[in-house]
Amino acid sequence: MRVLAAMSGGVDSAVAAARAVDAGHDVVGVHLALSRAGGTLRTGSRGCCTIEDAMDARRVADRLGIPFYVWDFSERFRDDVIDDFVAEYRAGRTPNPCMRCNEKIKFAALLERAVELGFDAVCTGHYATLVDTPGGRELHRASDAAKDQSYVLGVLTAEQLAHTLFPLGATPSKAVVRAEAEQRGFTVASKPDSHDICFIPDGDTRGWLAEKVGAEQGDVVDRTGAVVGTHEGAHAFTVGQRRGLSLGVPAPDGKPRFVLEVRPVSNTVVVGPKEALATAEIAGERHTWAGRAQQEGDFACDVQIRAHADPVAAEATLRDGVVTVRPHEPFDGVAAGQTAVLYDGTRVIGQFTIDRTVSAVPVGV
Repeated sequence: MRVLAAMSGGVDSAVAAARAVDAGHDVVGVHLALSRAGGTLRTGSRGCCTIEDAMDARRVADRLGIPFYVWDFSERFRDDVIDDFVAEYRAGRTPNPCMRCNEKIKFAALLERAVELGFDAVCTGHYATLVDTPGGRELHRASDAAKDQSYVLGVLTAEQLAHTLFPLGATPSKAVVRAEAEQRGFTVASKPDSHDICFIPDGDTRGWLAEKVGAEQGDVVDRTGAVVGTHEGAHAFTVGQRRGLSLGVPAPDGKPRFVLEVRPVSNTVVVGPKEALATAEIAGERHTWAGRAQQEGDFACDVQIRAHADPVAAEATLRDGVVTVRPHEPFDGVAAGQTAVLYDGTRVIGQFTIDRTVSAVPVGV
């Protein structure tokens, strides 16, 4: 097969590209330039896709003897990921930019161009497993539970899965990948993993959002609507947050209070007891299916609401274009804008963006 290897400049994508070469595929390496922000150009940037990362990827490609290119996707990244991130915070939701990047950039824009150029598949260094069955290709969790990335890949569709390779899916641990990179002579063998949001390289998400969204003082209220404090900008808060609350009125029971809701229209932050973070139901309209489409009606599944959260057994319903999930045990601190990924055992069924949540604890309790 002709394979386009997406090379971020990290150790995972380097080894994935090498394994694609070893498998006998005709491999071409490509690095995606996703941001033109000044902070992403300096050495020591905490994100990914920097100039240094592009140079690291090129060195790996040279060692593998494969062609290598840098493609500028910065405008599409700005429109589909950065602008979406800002819009979601303006609306009082908590977005996941990595999900949007996988959905809109790495497995949409990149894959579309790859197919146009005659490639059969895109190869990445994600930790997930693909299983071909009579019913079509399925997306499953990786062998290494600690590194499993099937959650952030839950946005992939059947068509995208058909043109995807994940050579690291069966690898038992990241240590094995690093050892293999060292053996192959890759300079990225001991390179630290990227962290934080790639387009906010200094890690100051609150400050970055303040510049984009603006900061305006507003009220902090309890579940009854009583004002218990003030804030300097609702965008700086997310559901489940405890620290950074300037509350002038203590809780009647003296216990800490947590952010339960962000209301951007009124610029209000709602706080309450930890127990009120328990969520009995979530629902959303923006959904996709990883493989065969889910039929309307009720079905059992496991649900994961964060990249490193444990899955929770639940009953789900797809009706009139809306997915509703009721967990057997309440979720803890769910925010609108988060992504819920649905599983059948290790297989990813699909995902939806959470638009609505229902607390398990009524007001006044």
